[in-house]
Amino acid sequence: MSETNAKAATQVVRAGLGADKQFNAVVAPIYLSTTYGFNGLEGRGQFDYSRSGNPTRQQLINALVGLEGGAGGDATSTGMGAAGALAHRVLRQGDLVFAPHDCYGGTWRLFTALADSGFIEVAFIDLSAADAQALIAARHPKLVWVETPSNPLLRITDIAAVTEAAHAVNAVVAVDNTFMSPILQRPLDFGVDYVVYSTTKYISGHSDVVGGAIIAATVEDAEQVHWWCNTLGVTASPFDSYLTMRGLRTMAARMALHNSNAEKLVAAVSGHPAIKALYWPGLVSHPGHELAAKQQRSFGAMLSIDVGSFAAATTLCAALKLFTLAESLGGVESLICSPATMTHAAMPAAVQAAAGITPGLLRLSIGIEDSADLIADLGAGLDQVVACGNRAACLG
Repeated sequence: MSETNAKAATQVVRAGLGADKQFNAVVAPIYLSTTYGFNGLEGRGQFDYSRSGNPTRQQLINALVGLEGGAGGDATSTGMGAAGALAHRVLRQGDLVFAPHDCYGGTWRLFTALADSGFIEVAFIDLSAADAQALIAARHPKLVWVETPSNPLLRITDIAAVTEAAHAVNAVVAVDNTFMSPILQRPLDFGVDYVVYSTTKYISGHSDVVGGAIIAATVEDAEQVHWWCNTLGVTASPFDSYLTMRGLRTMAARMALHNSNAEKLVAAVSGHPAIKALYWPGLVSHPGHELAAKQQRSFGAMLSIDVGSFAAATTLCAALKLFTLAESLGGVESLICSPATMTHAAMPAAVQAAAGITPGLLRLSIGIEDSADLIADLGAGLDQVVACGNRAACLG
């Protein structure tokens, strides 16, 4: 069996192994050189300058392309660098973009800034709604940007249906797959044109390196992605690429534990009186449950809870011992954040409200600690919310 035909768990472990032909190092070295020699004026090798191409970064790109089933792409210095490069690749003056109304705050800021500058138009809509495909057909966007599950409300978009509607009007579809990773969902299998990542999250998995990636379905698009990443200067550094590869090799094992912990935690706290709403696609009551079961390999380790008020959210976050109050997600450690004041703070209050982002909403990234400890910690924090009511200072 070749490594390219192996299961994803095997691919991530074997990625880049044996690439060193000089000393037969099992794990390839980091190529920190900024420049590479020519064999004469017409003798350019595979690499010439590290912004344009680097052996360590190429190993990462090859691994991600293989996991996604894509034709090529590039690794970027940040997830937003990937989003910005893709916008430059796809969009022209006056183009219309459709994006989720509850998308990541940085994505909202990017498209809003491009619209405010007069470069594009943007419409933030509920792509999980029944009329989403009709809106695409009616308004002919150039780019449909999908998050599924969405950040932070875990709405599920029908990737195949939205892609079919978009392609019918010659629109390009890009899926931000950060919440899932290629282990749990492969958007290219549903016909999309691009997959975008913040590799900072589950792919790296250790909250110690920032990065992004774009994977394209066709060779032509992959070449253009690389051209734009090089032109804009947003390609990932060799050391960051090395760290990302190091994390990627344990991704399948980590995702299994992330998912198991999330499932156990949701089962333990569902119905707690402090929780006014719980958003996780694994719940049968979730409106996107059946669709998530169809297009995802698991329900993921991201969930959000609404405890009713900002005061209650403050009480809960202060009471927790094993959930770090911080932005980001997908690391081995459990995190909790307030989208309204942290990840989505760029959105005005009215925009947040329209998207369903309330002051009492908290997003949880479930780590790989012992599930019993996480359950006990969150349970005790929720009990504190009930005991204190809405008094934010009730922690004595």
